[in-house]
Amino acid sequence: MSTLKLHGIVPPVVTPLNKDFGVDEKSLRRVIRHLIDGGVHGLFLLGSTSECVFLNAKQRAEVITIALDEAAGKVPCVCGTMDPTTDRVIENARQAQSLGVDGLVVTSQFYTRSSQGETIDHFSMIKDAVDLPILAYDIPVCTNLKLSRETIREMYQRGLICAVKDSSGDIENMRMLGLDFADEPDFSILSGSETVVDYALLGGAHGNVPGLGNVDPAGYVRLYNAAKAGDWVAARKEQERLIKLFQIVFQGVPDTSPNASGVGGFKTAMHLMGIIENRHMSRPNRVLPDAAVAKVREILIATGLL
Repeated sequence: MSTLKLHGIVPPVVTPLNKDFGVDEKSLRRVIRHLIDGGVHGLFLLGSTSECVFLNAKQRAEVITIALDEAAGKVPCVCGTMDPTTDRVIENARQAQSLGVDGLVVTSQFYTRSSQGETIDHFSMIKDAVDLPILAYDIPVCTNLKLSRETIREMYQRGLICAVKDSSGDIENMRMLGLDFADEPDFSILSGSETVVDYALLGGAHGNVPGLGNVDPAGYVRLYNAAKAGDWVAARKEQERLIKLFQIVFQGVPDTSPNASGVGGFKTAMHLMGIIENRHMSRPNRVLPDAAVAKVREILIATGLL
């Protein structure tokens, strides 16, 4: 069985779009270089920040192909397969496998309501169809199901998953999960939060998957390195600077939805920094208004990125 041990900073890679809403290859290549030059330990393609669920199969394949080519094996690359149903996830997973990714990221089913037992079956069917390492993505705000500690343990024991990305916001549960797996060195726990990374690492998490890492990968790598060295004063200082930078995600509200404000904040910052050509998102999400762009610029300047 294939295995994968992820650690460190593994950003969910932003998907830059052309004005016709196609994948912007030149900008995506710059994003990949920006992340790798920033010292990240892996790449999460087609995550939530990547606007995965807005992209069709052709666009998903383009993102994977371009990113893998630009990364050139420097870091492991895992790929989100998110779709509402098991068979559609399997289609995405087979495509990703054929293109050469190192692992898959899988949520429970969504839109349709699911149980913990059905979720285990869902992961089992995907693993039977595609023999790649699978990271369980716990994001109940999008799936309406919180993966229980018992479910995660059973899936691990059955060889279905090698890691969990915890975007539930429940840091107490993640702390207990860390104790559950303290004697399992081949299992990774990755936090999905941008703002409590120091807490998560202190509690035993192996890494972080920060959307804000697209904007400042080097900052998150500094935080991780400080934590690994036991310099919690430096880790806290870097985390507090990143929290100030994180305020870019709120600037679009109420003109945009919270989700569009978040991804739009990342894209606006990356546009201002010259990393991506355009800052718009998949339809029908709106770009940030001019006043919000001005505020994002102020925050970038205040945190040393402009």
